[in-house]
Amino acid sequence: MARPLDAIPQVYARTAGVLYLVIIVFGLLGELVVRAGIIVPDDPAMTADRILSQAALFRGGFVADSVMVLSDVALAVLLYVLLAPVSRAVALMAMCFRLAQAAVLALNLVHYHAALLLLTGQAYAGLLDQDARHALAALFLDLHGHGYDIGLLLFGVHCLLLGYLVYRSGYLPRALGGLLMAAAVTYLLGSYTRFLLPEHVATVAPIYVVAIVAEVSVCLWLLIRGVDVGTWMAAGRAAPVATGFR
Repeated sequence: MARPLDAIPQVYARTAGVLYLVIIVFGLLGELVVRAGIIVPDDPAMTADRILSQAALFRGGFVADSVMVLSDVALAVLLYVLLAPVSRAVALMAMCFRLAQAAVLALNLVHYHAALLLLTGQAYAGLLDQDARHALAALFLDLHGHGYDIGLLLFGVHCLLLGYLVYRSGYLPRALGGLLMAAAVTYLLGSYTRFLLPEHVATVAPIYVVAIVAEVSVCLWLLIRGVDVGTWMAAGRAAPVATGFR
């Protein structure tokens, strides 16, 4: 039997909410459980020892980030479908920025895995002394951290566009749009600080609470409430190509 048309937007919304939840959970696991528990700032030797003694956990960080990236690709498409009725051009730009972020984070995992390859590979042990391998592994992890912030620059622009679309939609709360735009400022400010004023990274770190609140709010709203179906349907009929209506 064909699914009723009024169920379609809620399927999109709830699926997007599930993907958002996966991204949040696995993103926090990778950052707060794996990397925070293994990487010791300014101590390459201890970091290397922890990687080698907790190699399975370190590999788990790779899995967590890869699941997050894969979910991001699917979520980017669903958010486009949900918000294209507001403005196809802006929704397409938002999708492209999120997909670009996913591509950067996926490629950035090479830096993360390179640290493990360097520390466990016998060929490297024969070419480099222990201190050199530890220093290079720390450099790869540092590059991974900087690559993450490049991804967040792209994500910040995505959040700005997404927030605008949500604010204008009429079928999602304007407050969520405002929170997303505030999160965009947080991501942009935090990432530019990493590159331009690295000595102030710790100072601006607390502002990421704004981004966490924004993304958790959007996730829960999509999971629990979804969209205002009547408003979305009316907007969808005005944009048939974007939403699948004929």
